[in-house]
Amino acid sequence: MSTVKAWAALEANAKLQPFTYEMSALTAEEVEVEVDHCGLCHTDLSFIKNEWGIINFPLVAGHEITGRIVALGEVAKTKGLKIGQVVGVGWNKETCQHCNPCLEGAAHLCSSLQATIFGHHGGFADRLKVHWLWAIPLPEGIKSEDAGPLLCAGITVFSPLIEFGVRPTDRVGVFGIGGLGHLALQFCRAWGAEVTAFSSTATKYEENKRLGAHHVVSSRDTAQWAELKGTFNLLIVTVAVPLDWDKVLAMLAPKGRLHIVGIINEPIPVSVMALLVPQAAISSSPSGARSSYQKMLAFAALHDIKPMVEHFPMSKINEAIAHLESGKANYRVILDADF
Repeated sequence: MSTVKAWAALEANAKLQPFTYEMSALTAEEVEVEVDHCGLCHTDLSFIKNEWGIINFPLVAGHEITGRIVALGEVAKTKGLKIGQVVGVGWNKETCQHCNPCLEGAAHLCSSLQATIFGHHGGFADRLKVHWLWAIPLPEGIKSEDAGPLLCAGITVFSPLIEFGVRPTDRVGVFGIGGLGHLALQFCRAWGAEVTAFSSTATKYEENKRLGAHHVVSSRDTAQWAELKGTFNLLIVTVAVPLDWDKVLAMLAPKGRLHIVGIINEPIPVSVMALLVPQAAISSSPSGARSSYQKMLAFAALHDIKPMVEHFPMSKINEAIAHLESGKANYRVILDADF
């Protein structure tokens, strides 16, 4: 047993406080990581507020972690990992390695997946443990201090490009140019697609283009969408608010796909005819396969894709949370461990 220093919410919607807990001994397949940096994600805020009513407190959130390996279990030592190696840890903490999804290479869909911050303490701490599979080595060219959002937002928007065989000749639209969307623009542009940003902030249109958009359209003025009817092979929705779904679906090309990665709480009304006639599809996905993380990081390093981030010392975590909640973050917030 060893003592971990952390920042925790002791009850729902409370300010985070210094907190310590005893970490159990390392098992054979686990890796202990000393946290250097941890991104602050909207999902962390949802957990702190217990918006879904499923969280047990005290809660140490944080699932966009980069740090250095400080200990390896006996099995983990045989998996190509080394003491001192810089790794990232995202949403997934442990998977069983023997269910069908795991055996098929989709461990992120494991039937007994353990999430980094659901039922466990996460990265708002000086250390944490994770199964060796999910201690993901950072390749050369990826800076540890800025990489955290790639392990959540990055993999979430990159994975569909692999999963659905997006081609360089495809037209891709991205709804919501925030924490996820600003990375989606970069990935889709580097992938070779023709990229359209659907943005609610006119003052950021030029920035959207610098991030990779060939075209920028208002996400609020649906009249502009009529000219785009039947044109998109893929529409990625990163927002967490309802849209005019009939008009969104009308923009899909034959065999086009609407892919939703934003957590929208309201049901989505869908007309079967809107899908049947163009043979369109609606889908969604969480994070990505373990192999996709490796590909995403390598692709980001090759094409110099990086999140736009603001840094706060972890000791100012409540200020960082207030900054994110105010909508002022441009585009992601990273906490630098200073225990």
